[in-house]
Amino acid sequence: MSSPTLPHDVLFDEGDAAPDLAVCDHYCGVEARMHKSLALQATLGPVFDVTLDCEDGAPVGAEARHAEMVAELVMSTENNFGRVGARAHPVDHPAFEGDLETLIGRAGDRLAYLMIPKPRHLADAQAAIAAVERVIARTGRGAQLPLHMLIETHGALRDVMAIAALPRLESLSFGLMDFVSAHRGAIPQSAMTVRGQFEHPLVVRAKLEIAAACHAAAIVPSHCVVTEFKDQKALGAAASRAAREFGYTRMWSIHPDQIEPIVEAFAPSVAEIDEAIEILGAAQGASWAPIRHRHRGGADTLHDRASYRYYWQLLQRARRTGQPLPAEAEQAFFGATRN
Repeated sequence: MSSPTLPHDVLFDEGDAAPDLAVCDHYCGVEARMHKSLALQATLGPVFDVTLDCEDGAPVGAEARHAEMVAELVMSTENNFGRVGARAHPVDHPAFEGDLETLIGRAGDRLAYLMIPKPRHLADAQAAIAAVERVIARTGRGAQLPLHMLIETHGALRDVMAIAALPRLESLSFGLMDFVSAHRGAIPQSAMTVRGQFEHPLVVRAKLEIAAACHAAAIVPSHCVVTEFKDQKALGAAASRAAREFGYTRMWSIHPDQIEPIVEAFAPSVAEIDEAIEILGAAQGASWAPIRHRHRGGADTLHDRASYRYYWQLLQRARRTGQPLPAEAEQAFFGATRN
């Protein structure tokens, strides 16, 4: 008797599923904080990625040495899970080519991804990818290296649909602070706060267009920073809005105290997980044909592959956020029992 078909094998066509990325992307640019972040990742597990920052982290005039230090850390035993990326300088910065030579040439096969900030338009994004391809071809490293880009300029937002569809792109992030500054005072400072960034129409428009472009291209939309790292309640509320109202599946952290609230906000509830297991189990038993499901509240609903995809993605998000699944569910839907 053949084994039941797994959700991954029947619910998505090739290229339809988004990359399986952690819901939190933690940035650090100072060497001491990099070591602390990697130690925290070793403790909590790969529920968040670590991005080592060569843009804002590098002292002026010491960009090359900073990139070397980042490459060494990526290659070190502190990179426990292979989930450490790096942010380079913008494509028009004098240090950009040197960043690529060092980061890809030394650590390209261990880098989880490379973040390219501040493309001014589609042409900048294409030029950055072309430069990456040249370094990969010359060094023979980083053949599978994914790229992330930071949308924070007027031109990049205008071209965001085209940028999201470029090769190697795995994720786009929204750069709130630079985007607000680019409006030359026309957007008030309040639009950068934990509450105001979800209310100002121009900021809301930018967030929604980036999220829509990412989902259309089957890549990951990553939400911007929240600077109020001491107010855990406000941070959790912002992360929940990003996930549940704005369509983001990943979010930046800039302080270790932000990591766990972000992961918690993006995690599905126990009730959601239980419902997904029930529906997918019934669907699998029906060979993925439509089913009738009675919810715990008593209502009957019909489900087919369209809603199965939603529940399958919910279970994947549960795994990314470290939520425990029953061993039977791991075996039935993922083909193995998680250790």
